[in-house]
Amino acid sequence: MIKILIVINFILILISLGAGMFFLAKDDGKSNRVITSLTLRVALSITLFVLVFAGYYFGDLKPHGIGG
Repeated sequence: MIKILIVINFILILISLGAGMFFLAKDDGKSNRVITSLTLRVALSITLFVLVFAGYYFGDLKPHGIGG
């Protein structure tokens, strides 16, 4: 379940990145949509970080080395 949440969160981060790029190109500094997009992306990134650590803590995600 946590892996699905991580993937969904990562997709939302990418969407927010695209929206921010679009607003940066089209708004000409007339609105705060770029700042809102950046704020949302930072919040989603923190959530992703917390989800990864929670998955590791609860044993849903297991670290492995290269070739291991």
